[in-house]
Amino acid sequence: MPETANHVDPRRWKALIFIALAQLMVVLDATIVNIALPSAQTDLGISDANRQWVITAYALAFGGLLLFGGRVADLWGRRRTFIIGLVGFAVASALGGAAVNEGMLLGARALQGVFGALLAPSALSLLAVTFTEARERAKAFGVFGAIAGGGGAVGLILGGVLTEYMNWRWTFFVNIPFAVVAATGAVLVIREPAQGRNSSRLDIPGVILATLGLVSLVYGFTRAESDGWLAGATLGLFAAAALLLLAFVLVESRVKAPLLPLRVVAERNRAGVYASLGLAVIGMFGLFLFLTYYLQIVKGYTPVVTGLAFLPMVAGMITGSTQIGARLMTRVRPRFLMAPGFTVAALGMLVLSQIDLDTSYPALILPGFVLMGLGMGTAFMPAMSLATHGVQPRDAGVASAMVNTSQQVGGAIGTALLNTIAASATTAYATAHAAGARSVDLLKLQSMVHGYTTAIWWAVGILVLAAVIAFTFINTGRPGAGSPAASSDEDAAAGAGEADAQLPVMAH
Repeated sequence: MPETANHVDPRRWKALIFIALAQLMVVLDATIVNIALPSAQTDLGISDANRQWVITAYALAFGGLLLFGGRVADLWGRRRTFIIGLVGFAVASALGGAAVNEGMLLGARALQGVFGALLAPSALSLLAVTFTEARERAKAFGVFGAIAGGGGAVGLILGGVLTEYMNWRWTFFVNIPFAVVAATGAVLVIREPAQGRNSSRLDIPGVILATLGLVSLVYGFTRAESDGWLAGATLGLFAAAALLLLAFVLVESRVKAPLLPLRVVAERNRAGVYASLGLAVIGMFGLFLFLTYYLQIVKGYTPVVTGLAFLPMVAGMITGSTQIGARLMTRVRPRFLMAPGFTVAALGMLVLSQIDLDTSYPALILPGFVLMGLGMGTAFMPAMSLATHGVQPRDAGVASAMVNTSQQVGGAIGTALLNTIAASATTAYATAHAAGARSVDLLKLQSMVHGYTTAIWWAVGILVLAAVIAFTFINTGRPGAGSPAASSDEDAAAGAGEADAQLPVMAH
């Protein structure tokens, strides 16, 4: 029997285990494949030009289809969409692990993205309707956020261990037991409230325009990385993205049952959250991308040791999320947690901009990591809660999907933007210092570090901008204090906090 909105589900804490496990699988998959990529590339004979597609195929499918996935969860039911997403993700992972050539691997990665786009919004929506009491919800999303945030580091470590001691294929196969356990738990334990289902039809023109617009935008940044910002193909893709997304907004303002009801994003506080989150994720990606290469290539760490080196940042995230964000978000206005959180993360990034060839891990990298983690964990808790606070239950899935979309698109843009900045700075440094170089190898490492630090400086600025937007735009009261945007207390409870603590998905 489905629970009513007013009835507290006695199995809600068990449900949290399976929902968090599914989220862990999706987050884990982002970083675990990155570490395995060099081995897979050698094994399947993938060219250097095409290797980025192992990452990009997933990001394009995931980012492009998230809004569609959120609306499907609202229409079909969150539990059903969740189970379909899990089963599909497991099948796609099996195909990836069994890949015999480049095409099969890229197809499997795209398929993982498609089912991930069904899985992520339905998981977040399920949590929101399962935990309706403000304090319990803060605690549940704190746990969920810590697991989701920690998943990236677990992926780095597990990816290193599996690749170093077994085979890159196991970085795909490892998803299957996660999916089987989570799907079994969903069937036996998870119950969805009967209310809040959206019975309207799917907005097909909206789906097509949003998907093509987001794919063009992400692909444009990917092409900028390889072809340059002013190349015809790059500019053409950006122009196409702008036209498609403008057409999407016009369609959404006119159709009876829009894919993205504009009321979800037009509200000042939610707009501020989506913008600041997207920027913060762009900044975060600078760190993961460059620090992973720095630790392995410049410092000579193994994949396993690199994964372990990131653990203090994850500990900071978990502490910021569960001990600071979750405890204060029912007492303090969101902007007084978000703006300082992003500022502390920017300070951590500022410390890391000082890396050099012989930088000490305990003296400089460790404090930078801890500050980054604490700041991000503290900021993301209230941000995620606010992103879906006060939306009507029928819009819960799509509001949740907007959070994921801002993260995925932010992550894809961050990877391309900061990579391009780093590559340009590296080339410029190498050219300027070539004449007086004592050693080609030394110059190569110095140029690389100069490129990384230049990009990290940009990331500092982006995080400061995220803090300014959070402080300026977000003017609502405490998330637990009720919202005039909701039509009733039940609506506020059902709509609030789908994504309260889904920390940024690391290193797509």
